[in-house]
Amino acid sequence: MPQIHRRSLAAALAAAAGVAVGRGASAQQGYPTRPVRLVIPFGPGGGTDNLIRTLEPHVSRALGQPLVIENRPGGGSTIGTEMVARAEPDGYTLLAVDTSISINPGLFPRLPYDTARDLAPVCLLARAPIVLVVHAGFPARTMADLVRMAKERPGALAYASGGNGSPTHLAGEMLRFAADIQITHLPYRGSGPAMNDVIAGHVPMTFNGLSASGPHIESGRVRALAVTGEARAPAFPDVPTFREVGLADVDVFTNWGVLTRAGTPAPIIERLAAVFGEAVRRPDLAPRLNQMGFIPHGGGPAEYADLIARETEKFTRVIRAAGIKPD
Repeated sequence: MPQIHRRSLAAALAAAAGVAVGRGASAQQGYPTRPVRLVIPFGPGGGTDNLIRTLEPHVSRALGQPLVIENRPGGGSTIGTEMVARAEPDGYTLLAVDTSISINPGLFPRLPYDTARDLAPVCLLARAPIVLVVHAGFPARTMADLVRMAKERPGALAYASGGNGSPTHLAGEMLRFAADIQITHLPYRGSGPAMNDVIAGHVPMTFNGLSASGPHIESGRVRALAVTGEARAPAFPDVPTFREVGLADVDVFTNWGVLTRAGTPAPIIERLAAVFGEAVRRPDLAPRLNQMGFIPHGGGPAEYADLIARETEKFTRVIRAAGIKPD
């Protein structure tokens, strides 16, 4: 993806969501008239998959047509994403993604698609903070303790992540830069194995989603030192934010959203945005979504486009500064 200023990227994404208002008018009549395919560029059972399958019955009912979910993992989510980037711009092929949509442009030097040119944001479904946890026996009780230990022994402290270029990896690099410390990155094949080794005491700390970390925090197997976001997590009110401890640049959330092919008629995008937004904001789904770690949002195309642009710029800067390469 070529270099592009955040405002230009946001404008391009917003334009992609609103282009072709008068294009294909006949195709918009009664949309949808057949099943709608939604591609998930990850395997079954992950966060994106769980969220979409929770919403699917309500989305299908509102559309009056089945929402057919298709898992197409591989290439760090680029394989499934390219499928949608090359689909017809008719609203019948959608993409559900996480934060990788904002990470990949900086991580992969030659993507087979251009996010701003080929994809149109539809709906920002949900968000979730990331928490830094340490092994229960780790001596640091606060972020100040951890930073002091890291400065006393540069490079001696290690953190586990879910893999090179993952949100948890970027969070660790943000901490390294924000606190001006040297910590060693240990990439794992997923956040689950990384957390398991922290619980076992093989690695002192890791970043992970708050929902996945919650049971381990409550059981005392790990201890939370700080969480991303502007406010403390209601479930863990005693855990400060990185902002509170003077590390505001540690700013990573997991975001989930839906996109489609750029050039899709605006009325179709607006219909899809309304349907997905209403589904994720259903009061009867709130307890289940919260339990799974999702903070329902339901933001529209313009809001989602702006978020993707801001996050792409931020993550690309971190990736380049840290010299991160894909596996």
